[in-house]
Amino acid sequence: MKRNTRLLRRAAAAVAALGAAAAMVACGSSEPRSVLGDIESGQVILGTKYDQPGLGLRHPDKTMSGIDVDVATYVVNHIADANGWAHPEIKWRETPSAQRETLINNGEVTMIAATYSINAGRAKAVDFGGPYLLTHQALLVRDDDRTLESLGDLANGRKLCSVTGSTPAQKIKDALPGVQLQEFDSYSSCVEALYRGKVDALTTDATILAGYATQYDDELRVVPMTKPDGAPFTNEHYGIGHAKGDPESTKAINDALREMYSSGEFRRILERNLGANAGTATEDAIGDLTFTEKK
Repeated sequence: MKRNTRLLRRAAAAVAALGAAAAMVACGSSEPRSVLGDIESGQVILGTKYDQPGLGLRHPDKTMSGIDVDVATYVVNHIADANGWAHPEIKWRETPSAQRETLINNGEVTMIAATYSINAGRAKAVDFGGPYLLTHQALLVRDDDRTLESLGDLANGRKLCSVTGSTPAQKIKDALPGVQLQEFDSYSSCVEALYRGKVDALTTDATILAGYATQYDDELRVVPMTKPDGAPFTNEHYGIGHAKGDPESTKAINDALREMYSSGEFRRILERNLGANAGTATEDAIGDLTFTEKK
């Protein structure tokens, strides 16, 4: 009898251990999330930048502001309304550029709007709603410096700042070998160096630069960059990244973005966050990703 009791206890312990292991696996699940599924469940985790004024900024009181923040919130709530669901609880997650695809594919975020330029490589790793915003690479200069009015003015040893390893800086370096490239660890460090006169210009997307210009009370200004034929130096199409292989969520996101355009809300979002620099961003062709196929 005692032997049978011991066997039963061992069996029960084994079952309990298996249950605990299964629970641990479930808690640590790395399955990608569904945008529609999370909104219906009542809780979403939205990824954005925390350090880019005008686009994605976390304030000391932990509130969020910026174009990407407003667009993502609009999309989530529109999808909820369209399906008769309550607006979900929104949790924000900082999503640095190098980690965006990993965070989506590991299920750590529902979707990401974080100056997320769509390109062929990223489109292979995740799906995109949008693009919802078109911008171009530009320069940020001091407002009182009228010697920099175009890309060509950076020649002859002018000091250009960008983030270490950034694509925008390298593109200018390739176009103007004579420019002195100064690399910092963050755009905010570049902006401070520019403001203090240690560098002559900063380059990245015009919308990002516009956010900093607004933050510095327009003591800094955005200078457009064009190719010799007058075309924009680059085209940057911002999208909303989410899990690969979820066309229903992509459609729902795009439907929400189209409504955001037609209602005029997108223009209000731009003006609210960028003020006089709202013209650095325009509407894009939602659902058209053919540009990722071009070589």
